[in-house]
Amino acid sequence: MFYGDEIKQEVASRVDIVELISGYVSLKQKGKDYWACCPFHAEKTPSFKVSRDVQLYHCFGCHKAGGVFNFLMEYEGMTYPESIEFLAARVGYQLPEKKMSDAEKKKAGKRMRLLEVNKQAAIYFYYLLRNTEHGKKGLEYYKNRGFTDETMHSFGLGYADIYENDLYKYLKGKGFTDYEIRDAGLCELNEKTGGRDAFWNRVMVPIYDINGKVIAFGGRVLGDGKPKYVNTKATDVFDKSRNLYALHIAKKSKRRGMIMCEGYMDVISLHQAGFDNAVATLGTAVTIGHASLVKRYTDEVYLSYDSDEAGVKAAIKASDIFRQVGISARVVDMRPYKDPDEFIKNLGAEEYEKRLETALPGIMFTIEKEKEKHNLSDPEEKSRFLKEAAKVLATIEDSLTRQSYIDAVATEYGTDKNSLKELVSKIGNAAVEKKIYESAAEQDSYKNRDEVKKEQEGKPEKLLLTWLTREPALFKKLEGVISEEDFTDEPYKTVAAWVFSEFRDKGKVVPANIVNTFEEIEEQRDVANILSTELYKPGEEGDILERERALTDIVKSIKRKSIDKALSTADPVKMSELFKQRGLLDKLEIKL
Repeated sequence: MFYGDEIKQEVASRVDIVELISGYVSLKQKGKDYWACCPFHAEKTPSFKVSRDVQLYHCFGCHKAGGVFNFLMEYEGMTYPESIEFLAARVGYQLPEKKMSDAEKKKAGKRMRLLEVNKQAAIYFYYLLRNTEHGKKGLEYYKNRGFTDETMHSFGLGYADIYENDLYKYLKGKGFTDYEIRDAGLCELNEKTGGRDAFWNRVMVPIYDINGKVIAFGGRVLGDGKPKYVNTKATDVFDKSRNLYALHIAKKSKRRGMIMCEGYMDVISLHQAGFDNAVATLGTAVTIGHASLVKRYTDEVYLSYDSDEAGVKAAIKASDIFRQVGISARVVDMRPYKDPDEFIKNLGAEEYEKRLETALPGIMFTIEKEKEKHNLSDPEEKSRFLKEAAKVLATIEDSLTRQSYIDAVATEYGTDKNSLKELVSKIGNAAVEKKIYESAAEQDSYKNRDEVKKEQEGKPEKLLLTWLTREPALFKKLEGVISEEDFTDEPYKTVAAWVFSEFRDKGKVVPANIVNTFEEIEEQRDVANILSTELYKPGEEGDILERERALTDIVKSIKRKSIDKALSTADPVKMSELFKQRGLLDKLEIKL
């Protein structure tokens, strides 16, 4: 442990978990808690809850849970010390100097070596492009695309030679080990033949992290080889679902919003034309992770995707994802050309600027594409179109925004506003009922039979621990009835020890403090899950007798299990006392 519990609690106490997570996910308040679609798994209905009062998050779908430190560890891939340092800097708290452990030094050292091997590979690729006979065909390819020397230099564009172990031998000569080269995703190892390059006979595009360090590469084959484009596989420094090409440049742009493209060649063309706010995903569709990353820098995105059918579908899907995190997405019309690169070459920057100005909001673009499937001069066809348009409009959660779009669609396509509003409401109500059903089914799909059995067995322990943290007055009510010693199975035993200890020392329990005590991300997740149980809501107003019966049943269940376990190893004298205690449980009644 590099930072003591007091320091961790002090940093955590200065961070509002709702404010932190809302920087990554668009949260909607429902009652005292906040909800969103989970950033850790794909889902259609919000099952990700953030509670300000206990400073914890919990997903009822994938069961990831934790506090502020755990969120950064799960989402950003930070180590525990890194998450503490990040949040301390965020809230202006001065941390004491710390010494790194051997394990931490090893991890940091490995990361530095991976960054260094990528840097040297980028230098070598650039050298081959500019200074070798073989590199001339790569240079010719870039010049044919219209890239200037300045652009090639700015993006560090390079070339991988025709030999299959050329880079491997070069990096070995620079002192890198086989495993370092392999772990950077630059080669594959074979016991007999040695290293084989991941990239050869390709033009190379270095991929940078947010700080401008080379973390990976994209390579386009020269000729008719397959696959056409290849990116570095996932490594300890590269996750394509969490990185955007050229974001290290776009984040500093003075232009409005951010332009999202499908490929890095489109981005390079746009930057050369003056649109330095362009970025691209790396061989994958837009994810919640990408959208959350963009939200750190802007709340407006222009989707400049290919104009073919696949590009249209991708734009519709991406606009919906951006809307989930609170980003306004507009779709840029690339027709009659395929992509931004072709558009810029043929019509130029000025015309592209006009297309940005006339870009359709994602909702209107989706409806416009639906219209193209119908003949609106036919009453039946128009009716079908309006029903499809209403389905799209019903997905807009904000009532004012939804009404604005209803008005716009009614005006654009010549229909009665009130009739359209009524249709949208009808579809929206049906969708709510469907969401409730899907949410329950989705949560159940994550649990196999063993998990369900384990969860059922642990319900009383989980529920009582959560209840105690929410209503500390229960500690006095249960004094002499139940204690941490009655929690016999892990991890409930460990968590109970912390919960009862916290109350004895401080007179209250802060669940996040207990979660943050644990170093490992899996432990934090497990503890947060225990302290986020929602099987019964003890704080709600209701029948006092019902709450008393529930609490009594929970305590009886835990005590009975504790006594039965003690009986399995008790001597005859102790056994008699335990049977007596077990018999008294039937008469136990807890009053609130």
